[in-house]
Amino acid sequence: MSLSPARPAAARSVAGHASRPDPEALLAWYDRHRRRLPWRAEPGRRADPYHVFLSEIMLQQTTVKAVGPYFSAFLARWPTVAHLADAPLEEVLSAWAGLGYYARARNLHACAKAVVARHGGHFPQDEAALLDLPGIGPYTAAAIAAIAFDLKASPVDGNIERVVSRLHALDEPLPKGKAAIRASAAALTPARRPGDFAQAMMDLGATICTPKSPACSLCPWMEPCVARAAGDPARYPVKAPKGEKPSRAGVAFLAVRADGAVLLRTRPDKGLLAKMTEVPSTPWGPQPEAPEEHAPLKARWRLLPGAVEHVFTHFALTLRVLRADLPMSAAAPAGHRWVAPEGFDAEALPSVMRKVLAQGGIE
Repeated sequence: MSLSPARPAAARSVAGHASRPDPEALLAWYDRHRRRLPWRAEPGRRADPYHVFLSEIMLQQTTVKAVGPYFSAFLARWPTVAHLADAPLEEVLSAWAGLGYYARARNLHACAKAVVARHGGHFPQDEAALLDLPGIGPYTAAAIAAIAFDLKASPVDGNIERVVSRLHALDEPLPKGKAAIRASAAALTPARRPGDFAQAMMDLGATICTPKSPACSLCPWMEPCVARAAGDPARYPVKAPKGEKPSRAGVAFLAVRADGAVLLRTRPDKGLLAKMTEVPSTPWGPQPEAPEEHAPLKARWRLLPGAVEHVFTHFALTLRVLRADLPMSAAAPAGHRWVAPEGFDAEALPSVMRKVLAQGGIE
């Protein structure tokens, strides 16, 4: 256990007298206070592996509130992993539009195809075999193994990370400290009801052991929690200082035909927002490139006031928007197409492109 250099003696004293966290106490709390979630099986019922898989991919870096409607829509459209595997990728990307982190949708589709091709449409009941599937990392493999198959596996999401780091007052900054947290989580996981235990840890972090102002007096693990005893649970997990995100800029070309149709195209098969639909633009770089070299067609372009701001995982983007209004006779250049606003929902338009359209007064 790593201890804070500012308070080593106090931490050692508290840790020395702390009781061991009791998994049964947490399970008893979970049985009374478990959250009702669209993908979660009712008490006493086995979770559907496809539901667990779909929800866990969607929940990566996304809130429960945001995921709920998407999860229900996906299940209504593709009720089994075989249905999802049979769907064209373009339809999956379109259904995912607005949820962000679009590589997840491509991984979701690739994994569904692999489950059908390799395992006859059934998720393997083995953590190593799950990990071998495309798009499934250690966390998702452990989550499916524990929640769907009740195997002794230890998924560690942000909620569990917070609970464990506070229980033991683990001071090593993230991300380097993740290894110690995973090891501690594995040591806590019981052989009995490991799936419920994993979900109990998630619920504890989401509802009691929250990032700010944790409700320690309501926690079933209040007594053994070292960080609470030391009087500063919100200090954990300790995170390394974040560097400033680099900035990129570009110019988007919003071409609007007389009937309201907008000129769109599909992004390349690989890279950021791969195969998503976009308003044509210059490349995104440290400085915007000369727009005349990248305009999709000759037109009278005018600069719209303001700019589109969008933050990706690794950089912040600023897009200025040029608009041109064109006659019905305007032909779409190669690789482009005219799409009426009522057809936008069938397109895989990411949030940043929705912002570009809104900047031009098109919803």
